[in-house]
Amino acid sequence: MNFFEHQARAKRNSGRLIVLLALAVISLVTLTSLVLMLLLQVFGEVPAYSAESRIGLDWLLVGLIATVVIGVVLLGSLYKSSQLSKGGKAVAERLGGRLINLAPQSPEERRILNVVEEMAIASGTPVPPVYLLDDPGINAFAAGLTPQDAVIGITRGAIFLLSRDELQGVIAHEFSHIFHGDMRLNTRLVAVLHGILLLGLIGGELLDSSTNRSLRLSGGSSGRNKSAGVLIAIGCALWVLGYTGTFFGNLIKAAVSRQREFLADAAAVQFTRNDQSIAGALKKIGGYAGGSQLQASHAAEFSHMYFGPGISLALSSLMDTHPPLEERIRRVEPRWDGSFPHVVLPAAAYNNSADAEAPVSANWDAALSGLSAAPSYSPQAAENAIEHIGEPQAAHLSAARNSLQRLAAPLKAAAHRSLDAQALVYGLLLSREEPQLGKQLELLRAQLNPDIALVLQQLRGELSALADDLRLPLLELAIPALKQLAPQQFVELKKNLVLLAQADRVVNLMEWSLFRILERSVQGPRPIDGQYRLSEMAAECAVLLSALAHAGHHAPELAAQALAKACAALPFEPLTLAARSPELKSLDAALKRLSQLLPLQKPRLLKAMAICIAHDGRINAAEAELMRAVAETLDCPMPPLLGD
Repeated sequence: MNFFEHQARAKRNSGRLIVLLALAVISLVTLTSLVLMLLLQVFGEVPAYSAESRIGLDWLLVGLIATVVIGVVLLGSLYKSSQLSKGGKAVAERLGGRLINLAPQSPEERRILNVVEEMAIASGTPVPPVYLLDDPGINAFAAGLTPQDAVIGITRGAIFLLSRDELQGVIAHEFSHIFHGDMRLNTRLVAVLHGILLLGLIGGELLDSSTNRSLRLSGGSSGRNKSAGVLIAIGCALWVLGYTGTFFGNLIKAAVSRQREFLADAAAVQFTRNDQSIAGALKKIGGYAGGSQLQASHAAEFSHMYFGPGISLALSSLMDTHPPLEERIRRVEPRWDGSFPHVVLPAAAYNNSADAEAPVSANWDAALSGLSAAPSYSPQAAENAIEHIGEPQAAHLSAARNSLQRLAAPLKAAAHRSLDAQALVYGLLLSREEPQLGKQLELLRAQLNPDIALVLQQLRGELSALADDLRLPLLELAIPALKQLAPQQFVELKKNLVLLAQADRVVNLMEWSLFRILERSVQGPRPIDGQYRLSEMAAECAVLLSALAHAGHHAPELAAQALAKACAALPFEPLTLAARSPELKSLDAALKRLSQLLPLQKPRLLKAMAICIAHDGRINAAEAELMRAVAETLDCPMPPLLGD
């Protein structure tokens, strides 16, 4: 099953899950309404006007109670949705996580950052912020609504007890959840279940307050005692029903989560080409006294998001959000002998005095030698990248590592500091031709913070020597630092970038692509479910492919030939090439619509794009990064193109 099939399945499963949860809520509301109505009748709070009404129910009151209960569930869900709308950051902070991208405090923290950055660049997704949970258990999670607002959380126990290869397996597992829509579904589940849980919380509060009131009025009138008894009964009913609803909601959550853990384990093996990476991490959980347990006060709320079981549920295996460790290990290592290694957390885990980062596995690295980025690529390289969208391979991981190694040390260091990262982004848009460069610097001089201007001046040498195929990796590396900017700072950054791009009165497609990736990655798009077929998007395809054809071919006749060849892969009549490259506003509008294609409709469009830019037989580095940039705006994480 490829990325697009996973996306289509996730869309179907989301719909089914919403129906199941809606049925659970309706059943809960109905049961709650009937129980409360019966309690009121038992305590004589509902007048009986006839013999029939003594036996029956006051349906008007039942409707009123149902409305109140539904309102509580909806308000609780909306409140939690509002909290989680900030993306994975909200989950990480609720669990007590500390952002480490800007200030890693130990070699182990720097190592996990390197692993996450390699994985992100290899898979064509924005580098996510990484949060460290100060917890001795071995665990990790991915949280967020879109790849752009995703975060990776990992425990202190994991970074100290797992080898680099094992960390790669765990992080690859979490990236699989990001690619395949699991992360978004998991986050939505938290909000819905919170609405149901709120009934139980209200019942508990009502029960406590009513019990205290009853004790104070124990010597009072019978009327007051009766009123307190009604409130106690209602509170008890709400508490039981609310937590009963949560119990069944957790069953749904567990059923959804368990199968996805198997799929993510398999994806991790495929990504790293090393079954011992994920199996080794799982074995260490089994052989470690702390296991994968989390001590955070809100750990149970997000139990279905973790790499390993974060909490213990003794009631029933049906409530387990993860398959048994033994079963997960045997799925990836069928010949496992059933033994677990003895694992002890080192004393260095809490004093930052550990040794330097452990080296990469020699065998694994040797197997990937020679696989790296190249100055130009064959058409087959683009087809391979499209085939592995959302399913990156070990070769892509090697290419990502190669790109990071080729980046100058001052640029990598600057990418991890918010102020310096702004200077990097400005530098990416600076021209390499002197007249144009002077005009751009003159425009910036009056706008830039003096500290940013100084950093830009210091980095200009490295930026001017930066290879075209490293522009996008460097931008992606800087995304977590740029996400820490205040809203007004980011507005100023975008305003100055527009000034730079328009300095020559022409905004080229690469400048536009970098700007759009920056905007999407930092601000994050709203989650959009695909709803259109490619056959409905002829006009939008004409705009996009015309832009690509003009960008890759200076002669109009060659651009027309490239477009005609690309159209053969599309389900409509040949498109007409625009006389010149389309206006960027038109391209923006076209891509906004194309991003709403149904998942299984996107591969044909991507193949047509690849045919268009590869018409002359080779794809240069700028064209390759341009295609990846456009694919990202279509929510298709394309891995790096590989050399021949």
